[in-house]
Amino acid sequence: MMTELCAAKSFDAIGSPLRLLLAARALRDFGDGFVAVLLPVYLTRLGFSPFEIGAMAATALAGSAVLTLAIGFLGVRHDHRRLLLAAAGLMAATGFTLSIFDAYAILLVIAFVGSVNPSGGSASSFVPIEHAVLTRETPDQDRTRMFARYSLIGGLSGAAGALTAAMPDFLTRIGLSELTAIKAMFLLYAALGLFGAVLYARMPRRPPAAQHASKAALGPSRAIVYKLAALFSLDAFAGGFVVQSLLALWLFSRFDMSLSAASIFFFCSGVLSAFSFPVAARVSKRFGLVNTMVFTHLPSSLCLILAAFAPSLTITLALLLVRAALSQMDVPTRSSYVMAVVTEPERTAAASFTSVPRSLAASVSPALAGALFSFSWQASPLIICGALKIAYDVLLLEQFRELKPPEEN
Repeated sequence: MMTELCAAKSFDAIGSPLRLLLAARALRDFGDGFVAVLLPVYLTRLGFSPFEIGAMAATALAGSAVLTLAIGFLGVRHDHRRLLLAAAGLMAATGFTLSIFDAYAILLVIAFVGSVNPSGGSASSFVPIEHAVLTRETPDQDRTRMFARYSLIGGLSGAAGALTAAMPDFLTRIGLSELTAIKAMFLLYAALGLFGAVLYARMPRRPPAAQHASKAALGPSRAIVYKLAALFSLDAFAGGFVVQSLLALWLFSRFDMSLSAASIFFFCSGVLSAFSFPVAARVSKRFGLVNTMVFTHLPSSLCLILAAFAPSLTITLALLLVRAALSQMDVPTRSSYVMAVVTEPERTAAASFTSVPRSLAASVSPALAGALFSFSWQASPLIICGALKIAYDVLLLEQFRELKPPEEN
């Protein structure tokens, strides 16, 4: 008991750069939370088809992958603070342009070059840099718990953002049109990007050490990173069939859910996911990072498949909430594992190179899911997602159960 108390005390002594980073993450995920729910509503009101909405989500994820890849190369040679400021500026510009334009071709460009996040999760160019900063500022024994806290703050903020997605319903009652109200939320998203930039600007400059500035982004850990990237891509391709925007679209279509009801559901889903992160950190201390990733993921995938067959909205939402409580427990453990099994100079690149294939793979499946929505049985994306994720879990356990991070040896 005394040992746990001492560990908790030392863990609470978070340095200033980490506090600023966590606060910026909260603002960003709050914005992503309401944009992921509002985006399909906005595009539907503009008259776009499910396939076009899926293609928009795919374009956004593909753009995120390209930008994240660039960050991976730049992160080993450039000040992390400057890169985070640029990413925050891009978020502000994205929200502002979304509030102005409604032509589909222009929205596709914004989705590709901007920071639109249809998954409502951690698919973002911010992530590789933030992971490197978190790992640099945290001792090995606290790394997984810090990633859990980082994910918890993001999850709760995203849940609060999802709940805020109901705001257009209230704004329409005071005389605004629904489209105008949604565009006002995009302006709020832009403001959150600016506030995030203010927080990043207060972080100290930490240029890369001179001996690392000329090195290749990846070195001795290249084979490990490539193998992890391939497996994570399978997981992301599966998840792309049920990104939050498309799941919202499915619920709207199948059960005729209102925007207010959907925002409450995604809030509850986000809260359950968020509180699973610290649980994952505790479980991983006893059972290991890889085991925690796999054995929490498997039942969540089964719940998703069962939800596709559920006869009523109540049963469907119950299964999806159970899935939410389990499916994201691999997020902090996965991030911690990647940072643990590579060398320090490779961390930004490793985070980027494991994220980029994920984003590229995830950018293909939303368009496929959008096409499947046009078929008579719209639940097929849920079944495909669940089956592919089960295959990923089995492969991950087989390939990496013997490669342990320093704290497990």
